[in-house]
Amino acid sequence: MAAASQITSMELKASKEHLEVQKMKKKVLRKQVRAQHTLMRHEGIECSSHATQSLVIANAGLGNGMSRHQLLRTVEEYGLVETLLMPPSKPYSFVKYGTTEEAKKAFDALNGKEVTLEDCGRNIVLYINFLEKVFWKKSVPTSLPPGLMVIEKIISPEEERRILESIDWIGGEDTQNAQKTLKHRRVKHFGYEFCYDNNNVDKDKPLPGGLPEFCDPFLEKCLKQGYIKHKPDQLTVNQYEPGQGIPPHIDTHSAFEDEIISLSLGAEIVMDFKHPDGNTVAIMLPRCSLLVMAGESRYLWTHGITPRKYDVIQASELGQKIGTITADAGDLTLNRRETRTSFTFRKVRKSPCNCIYPSVCDSQKGQQSRVQPSFPHNEMEASKLEQEYVHRVYEEIATHFSSTRHSPWPQIVEFLRSLPKGSIVADVGCGNGKYLGINEGLYMVGCDRSKNLVDICGEKNLEAFVCDALSVPMRSSSCDACISIAVIHHFSTAERRLATIRELARLLRPGGTALIYVWAMEQEYKNQKSKYLKEKTGSKDKEEEINTGTAQRPLSDQLPDSSGQDAVCSDQLLSDPKDKGCDAKPIADYTLPIHTNRTSFHSQDLLVPWHLKGGSKKKGESVDTGLFPVGSKESQELSPVFHRYYHVFCEGELEAVCRSLDCVRVQRSYYDQGNWCVVLEKL
Repeated sequence: MAAASQITSMELKASKEHLEVQKMKKKVLRKQVRAQHTLMRHEGIECSSHATQSLVIANAGLGNGMSRHQLLRTVEEYGLVETLLMPPSKPYSFVKYGTTEEAKKAFDALNGKEVTLEDCGRNIVLYINFLEKVFWKKSVPTSLPPGLMVIEKIISPEEERRILESIDWIGGEDTQNAQKTLKHRRVKHFGYEFCYDNNNVDKDKPLPGGLPEFCDPFLEKCLKQGYIKHKPDQLTVNQYEPGQGIPPHIDTHSAFEDEIISLSLGAEIVMDFKHPDGNTVAIMLPRCSLLVMAGESRYLWTHGITPRKYDVIQASELGQKIGTITADAGDLTLNRRETRTSFTFRKVRKSPCNCIYPSVCDSQKGQQSRVQPSFPHNEMEASKLEQEYVHRVYEEIATHFSSTRHSPWPQIVEFLRSLPKGSIVADVGCGNGKYLGINEGLYMVGCDRSKNLVDICGEKNLEAFVCDALSVPMRSSSCDACISIAVIHHFSTAERRLATIRELARLLRPGGTALIYVWAMEQEYKNQKSKYLKEKTGSKDKEEEINTGTAQRPLSDQLPDSSGQDAVCSDQLLSDPKDKGCDAKPIADYTLPIHTNRTSFHSQDLLVPWHLKGGSKKKGESVDTGLFPVGSKESQELSPVFHRYYHVFCEGELEAVCRSLDCVRVQRSYYDQGNWCVVLEKL
C-alpha cells in the first residue's frame, strides 16, 4: 500500500513537471511568434519555418545590454560563426553559421534559455528564429562636422593625474569659483559662472581668481598649435558619472568667441552632434583627448551627451580610439562608461556675433527682414526666387527630406519596368535616388540641383551628378527614356517650366519616352480626396512621409496655405484657364501666400512649409509663418520651418504645355494621388 502511494506521488510529481515543461514550451513558442511579428513589422524581415544557416536572436541586442563579446562567446559554442550583426539600439542580433546543422544546434540549445548579462547582472531569456537571409544596409563612414577636430593624447597620463587632483570636489564652495551639484552632474566654474538656464555668462560679474594656474601650460600649448586664437578666460569643469549626460545645445553665440575646446579626462565618452537638417554624428572622445569646435560645428550643430551607462562603439580597436561611430552592425559593441571629467575652455565675447549662421545666432535675431516674396516678373527675379526658396531649402533639409522618401510609387515603377532591357534612362531631379535602382536591367543615371541629395545617392552607390534641370550636361538624343518626378512644379514661370520639358525632349532619342509628375491643384478629384488631404489628422511624422513617395521634391509632403486669395493661373499656354476650373487673376504685384499643410490649395503659386524633424512645436500650437529667407532665426527657432516655392498645376495644364512643343506627342495623361502626370514620346 505504501509502495502504491509512493508510485502515485511520483506520478503526480512527474505529471506536474511535465505540465510545467509544456507550459514553458508554449510560452517560448508564444514569445517566438511575437518576435517574428515584431521583426516583420519593424524591419520587413521574414522568418523561416524551416532550419537555415541564419538566426535572429531576440533579447540579445545592443539595445538591451548584450555586448558583442558575450554574445559571440555564447554562439560560438555551437559552430563556426561566419557573421554576427548587432544593429545599433535594437534588442536583437543576427547570427550566420557555416552550416545549417550548426545553426540548428544553436537553436535547440539557446531558444528559451535564460542568460545573465555580464555587464549589468540582469537576467534575460533568448528567443530564436531562423531566417532565409539577413539583409542589412551597409553603413557609410560619416565625417566629422565641419570645423570640428579631436586631438588624441593631447596630454600625458601624468598630466591628467595632476589636473584631476587639482580639482577639489569634496570641499565646500569657496570664493575663487562657483561649484554646484546639478541634477545630472557636478560642476565647477572659473573666470565666469556659466548659467545653464540661458547658456550664457554675466559678463559684468567675473569670478575672483580667474582660471587656475595649472591651466596655463596647457592653454599655451593650444595657442601654439593653433587650436585656439584667443586665450580662454572662462572654464567649466563637469564631472559625469555613468548614466549622466547633458542635453543637446549650442553655446550661445553672443556669449563666447569662435573656438570652444574641451578636454576629456578619466574616461572616454561618445558625444552626439546634430545638424538642423536632422543629420546626426556620434563621435568618440577618447581619454586625454581634446575636442575643438569652431566654425559650423560650434555655431550651427548642437552637441550633447545622452544619459546612459553604456555607449555603443566600434568593436575594432581603431574605432575605439578616435573619430565618428559608424552604424556598422558587424562592428558594434557596448562600452561601459566610467567617471569622466571634462574641462571646457571658452573666451567671453565682448562684441556681438556676426557669424554666417543667422538662423541660430542670438546677436542677429530680428535683423533679417520679413519680406514676403512676390511672383517673379522676369527671368532674373524667377532665378532668384528659386535659388532662395527651392535650391537653398533642399540643401538645408536634404537629410530629413531623404528619410521621408523611401516608397516608390507603383505607376512610376511600372513605367520603369516596362522599358526594354539595356535602356539608357535619365532621372532628371533624382533627389535621393529612390528610382535609380528600380529596374536592374536599365542603365540609369540621376541628376539633381541639390548637392546634398546627390551626395546621398553616392552613399547608396548610385550614379548621380549635380546640375540644373534647365541645362543637363548630356548629349542630345542619348536617352531611351527620362523621368521627371516632382520637379517642374518648382520652376516659377511658365517659360521656365516649358524650357525644362524641352530639355527632357532634347535628351530623348526619336521614339524615346518621358514620364513627368507635377503636384495638382485639385487635391480632390472625382469625389476622391488625395492621400495628402486624407492624412490631415495624422501625426506630424506621418505628415512628412506620405507624399507621393517619389524620390523627388515632395508631391504631397507639407501643404499649401489658405490665404483667402483667389486662385492664380499663370500658365499663359492654356487658352482658357477658367475652362479648367482655374480662376485667372492679374499677377502684377502678387505676393506669394504661405500654404497651410494638409489643406486644399487656394493659389497655384505659393510657398509650402517644411518642418524639420525634431522641432519642438507642440500639438495645437501655431507656428509663426511670417516668411523669412532660409536660415532666419524667426523662421526656424526651436522647430525650424523652411518654405519651398511651388506652382501647382490645374487639370489639363501640364498636357497643354507639352502639346505646345512640336517635337513630342502626349501618349498618355492621368491623375495619380494628387499629381498630374503625362507620358511623352519624342517624334
